[in-house]
Amino acid sequence: MPERERIRLQRFIVGVRIMTTYSGERVRKTPRVIKKLSNAGASDLSFTMRDGTTMTVAQYFEKLLNRPLRFPDNICIEVGSGALLPLELCTVPPGQIMRKQVPPEKTKDVLEFATKRPNDRLQSITNGLSVLAYGQSEYVRQFGITVDEAAGPLNVSARVLAPPKLRYGQDSPQPVVVPANGAWNMIDKRFFRPANIDRWMVVIYERQQRFNQQAAQDMIDGLLRGCKDVGMKVNDSNPLVTWQNGQGRIAEQLRAAGNECFQKTKQRPTLIVVVLPDNGNDIYTAVKHFGDVTVGVATQCLKSSKCFRAKAQYYANVCLKMNVKLGGINTIPDPQSVTVLTDPRNPTIVMGADAIHPPPGATGRPSFTALVGNVDSNSAKYVATSHVQGSREEIIQDLKEMAKHVLTMYMRYRQAVEKKTSDIAPSRLIFFRDGVSEGQFKQVLEKELEALKGACAELKINPKITVIIVAKRHHVRFFPKQQGDADRSGNCPAGTVVDQVVAHPIEFDWYLQSHGGLLGTSRPAHYNVLYDDNKFNADSLQSLSFALCHVYARSTRSVSIPAPVYYADIVCSRAKNHYDPQGTVDFSDSATQADDTSQAEGVLEAYRRGFKPLHANMVPLMYFS
Repeated sequence: MPERERIRLQRFIVGVRIMTTYSGERVRKTPRVIKKLSNAGASDLSFTMRDGTTMTVAQYFEKLLNRPLRFPDNICIEVGSGALLPLELCTVPPGQIMRKQVPPEKTKDVLEFATKRPNDRLQSITNGLSVLAYGQSEYVRQFGITVDEAAGPLNVSARVLAPPKLRYGQDSPQPVVVPANGAWNMIDKRFFRPANIDRWMVVIYERQQRFNQQAAQDMIDGLLRGCKDVGMKVNDSNPLVTWQNGQGRIAEQLRAAGNECFQKTKQRPTLIVVVLPDNGNDIYTAVKHFGDVTVGVATQCLKSSKCFRAKAQYYANVCLKMNVKLGGINTIPDPQSVTVLTDPRNPTIVMGADAIHPPPGATGRPSFTALVGNVDSNSAKYVATSHVQGSREEIIQDLKEMAKHVLTMYMRYRQAVEKKTSDIAPSRLIFFRDGVSEGQFKQVLEKELEALKGACAELKINPKITVIIVAKRHHVRFFPKQQGDADRSGNCPAGTVVDQVVAHPIEFDWYLQSHGGLLGTSRPAHYNVLYDDNKFNADSLQSLSFALCHVYARSTRSVSIPAPVYYADIVCSRAKNHYDPQGTVDFSDSATQADDTSQAEGVLEAYRRGFKPLHANMVPLMYFS
């Protein structure tokens, strides 16, 4: 078995409990846990017995079983005690929980199981109470807690917030739109600030038989029509088209295509559109690394199956992403409807921060952190920065430098683009932090808030800071009491706020369901205000959070968490694009594991060294959209 395959198998199988099938001197009824797989086969692994003699594992079991092993060359399992067991003598008892990432081919089944309509979900929760029999538990009784199953679910009063008005380009037939249940459409609307595409090229990584010249031309025509509808100017209606082999060196292929474009037009392309095959994740990573890190050109990837004979709606959605990547702005909240955000006397910067950790079972891999902040007065245009830190550390270590970078970009934009001469520095800083559990709130206040204050002090500015934690992983669900209060999916309507009964008795928190339901039961976001120098009241913070859920550039729907937090989440998961695909850092499931601490630190250092910064061209743009 090749070493890479052995490690891949080890990674999958570590932690699984096994039973041994042989009966001998020590019959064990309790399962044993697999620690790792051996490098060699049973006939090549030797150990010293208590009497000082040396024998191989195969000889030992031949003596124990009174027969030779059937597969003496196969590798062995090492269990916790260090004992080596041949694979043929082990069985895996059924019904074990897999504490690892769900494999891609099983994700669909999990999602189908998880998407229950609100009524069915409520029914299964109610039925589950009698199955779990919480009230009868000895522990619950001793604490004097009773569970009243007959009372049914708790009734709480909720409010539905008015959505913010959204402003599109002045030349739109319909420049202002009011979302209805968290959704609106792009018909008769031009972008607030459309970007221009001077030169572009198309690189296709699908076989020419499957995606031929005609399919490529249809795709180009669809994109040109989509751009025209939203007000984006394309000065090159006949881009260079080239077919490439996805097995080759992607960066060299893209560079060669770029040089060809340069010879034709005497200028570099502004945009590279890449058509990917259905399982082209590796190509995608290489394309993003080339565009965002190596040369600093906007790249837009399309799946061949999606853009083959696609409808206008598809290209409208692609334009939403392309416009912001090229420096445009899709839509802004109408200044009158969100005065908290757009008050000219109080310039406001909104930041979103997140940390992402390696999947269960992976050791030695780092965590990635991201900070995103708006640079414009309308909280619609964002910049991002990401860093590498120790594995599974939740608190962001480099927040001070990251905040300094974002604040500097904000002030530079106000001066250079918005031509402000006074009030360049923000007077309010609203910091949304994602993915922190209740037990870590204190650390956020002690470390991250101090880092923000330190960054402001070093830049000699003094904004009033508000820190809000946004949590989505919790078990609170809301169901409309009357069917007339529900939206089409049976969920509570977008903008539903609950801040009584189920909220904290003395802390400042609320639940906000800011998105319209599509599938299954919607999950509200839980907001906790940890620190508030601005002395906001509940109404203004709730409406501000709801407004920020509407400026997510990729969609014409409000999303479930504020856009800056959503962006921070995307920037974190895109951190692997900063590594050279031809380099030594490996993110695949078969990547090796570090066993001891010193080795893990060495691996972390390697990840830090390999992490390439963004190209200067991409720093002011929303490259992550």
